[in-house]
Amino acid sequence: MRTVWKGAVSFGLVTIPVKLYAATEERDVSFHQVHATDGARIRYKRVCAADGQEVAFAEIAKGYELATGEMVVLTDDDFAALPLSTQRAVEVLGFVPLDQIDPVYFDRSYVLEPEPLGLKPYVLLRQALEETGRVGLVKVALRQRERLACLRVREDLLVLETMLWPDEIRSVHFDVLDEEVTPRAAEVAMATTLIGALAVDFDPAAYTDAYRAALQELIDAKVAGDEVVTPPSAEDGEDTAVVDLMAALRASVEAAQAARTDSDRPSAGSAAAAPSGRQGAKRASA
Repeated sequence: MRTVWKGAVSFGLVTIPVKLYAATEERDVSFHQVHATDGARIRYKRVCAADGQEVAFAEIAKGYELATGEMVVLTDDDFAALPLSTQRAVEVLGFVPLDQIDPVYFDRSYVLEPEPLGLKPYVLLRQALEETGRVGLVKVALRQRERLACLRVREDLLVLETMLWPDEIRSVHFDVLDEEVTPRAAEVAMATTLIGALAVDFDPAAYTDAYRAALQELIDAKVAGDEVVTPPSAEDGEDTAVVDLMAALRASVEAAQAARTDSDRPSAGSAAAAPSGRQGAKRASA
């Protein structure tokens, strides 16, 4: 893995030298833009709007456009001169309960590796966070931008979750929700029953990206020269009538319970009965 950032976690008089790595990676199938007729790559040039000439990357700066249309040009030297106290330090602002942070704030995840000299304070902080059930609310500068973040424990690692600033969270209101709607008690009870019938323990290994798998199969088929078969889709005239909410809930509960019952049954020829209840459903879903 490539090091994203190198510095130290600082809380009180304790300093932990660490390295930062991205904790996740996208597994999407990547594409290039090509000419549809011959498959040749499409290339882009950086062209100045004033004279139409191509501009070298070294001559490109950042510009902030004013309301008047005028442009304020900022160079790398301008950014380097800005005071950034968190450029080489993860500054702990305090320790808060994790459930007080709405997940909408979370952005990206990074794992922290301790330097040899920082191993003991690293383990100390990890254990203290586990025992208190709190996370560290911190500030850190990544890619010339100061970020709010939280420091938490995942397995035996300290994980840094970068967060959005409060003014980056949209305040959303939909007028349709102003209409007063009160579900019937029977509907609430049936919806609760449906949730119970579909309740499972979270097992990440049980979920896969079916679209990515199908896309890869399509690419492999084209490489092999096989005929690509398009799966049938719903007909345009398919009946989409609105069904009764209570009837839909009842049918959903029955289907969920039937599926769970089937998953609990032992397979043909098995010597022992399969586990029942939630454990059996979990194994079936896996």
